Amino acid sequence: MRAGFAGLGLMGGRMAANLLKAGWNVTGWNRSAAALDEFAARGGVRAVDVAALRDEPVIIFMLPDLSYIEEAAAGLLALWAAEPPRPGTVVVVMSSVSPAAVRDFGATVAAASRGNAVVVDAPVSGGTRGAEDGTLAIMVGAEEKDFQKLLPLFNAMGGTVRRLGPLGSGSLAKACNQLIVGTTTAALAEAAELAERSGMDVEALYEVLSGGLAGSRVLDIVGPRLAAKDYAPTGPAKFMHKDLSFVLESAAAVEAAVPMAAAGVELYAELKRQGLGDLDLAAVRQTISNLSSPHSHNQQPQPAATTN
Repeated sequence: MRAGFAGLGLMGGRMAANLLKAGWNVTGWNRSAAALDEFAARGGVRAVDVAALRDEPVIIFMLPDLSYIEEAAAGLLALWAAEPPRPGTVVVVMSSVSPAAVRDFGATVAAASRGNAVVVDAPVSGGTRGAEDGTLAIMVGAEEKDFQKLLPLFNAMGGTVRRLGPLGSGSLAKACNQLIVGTTTAALAEAAELAERSGMDVEALYEVLSGGLAGSRVLDIVGPRLAAKDYAPTGPAKFMHKDLSFVLESAAAVEAAVPMAAAGVELYAELKRQGLGDLDLAAVRQTISNLSSPHSHNQQPQPAATTN
C-alpha cells in the first residue's frame, strides 16, 4: 500500500490525507512548501521532485491541467526512459483533463517506460467537502485488471467509484458532470438575479425550489453561496471554462450537438474576462449581474395597467 502523490492543493491535500488515514504510505510532492509541511505533519513523506517518485507502484497526479502534469512528469519519464520502472506501474491522472489529450499522454508514458507503466484517468467530483470526507465520485477510464488493482486506493478517497471504459472514459464522464454542474449553477444564478431584481427573497425561492423537481445536489451545495453572494473559492471558477471546452472538443469528435455546453463556455469565458476566475463557481452570479442593466436592480414589479 504505497503511492506517490503529486499536487497537494485544495483537493489533492485532502485526498492524500485520506490515503494516509486508510493506512497507505504516501510520498508527496507539491510546488509550494506550505502544503508539503501540512502533508508531512499528517505522516506523509516529502519528495524533492516528481522524479523522486520513480519507484512508487502508483503515482497520482492532481494538478490543474494536463500541461502541468506533463511538465511535472518530464524528469520522471526521462528516468524511466533510461531505466524502465517495474512492470505494472500505474500513473493515475485525477485532474480534469481533455479525454483526447489523456490518451496521448498514455501513449507517451507507455513509450517512455517501454510498456512497463500504464496511465489511468480517474477524475473526481464532490469538491473540497467530498475530498475532506472521502466521499468523492471517482470516474475511471482503465482496463478492468488495472481498475481492480486500484480499487482499494480509490475507495480510500471516494464513495462512488465506477469504471466507465478504457483510458479517456473517466475524463469524458467528468466533462459530462461539468456540463450538468456548470449549466445548472448558471441557471440557478440567473434565477437568483431575476428573482432579487423583481423584489423576491432568493433564499425563500431556493427553499421552495428544493422541494420540487428543480431540487438538486447543485442547489443544495452551491445554492446557499449563490443566495449569500459568497464567492470565497472552494475551487476556482475558471476551471469550469476549461472543463466545458472539453465537452465541445469531445462532442465535435462524435458530431454530437451540445448547445447548453456552447452557451456555458461563452458565459464562463465572460466570467474570466470580468476578472472573476479565481473566485468560487458561484461567482457566475456576479457575471450575470454585471451583464444585467445596473439601473433596474431591486426594482419592484409594476402592476399591469387595467382598462375599464
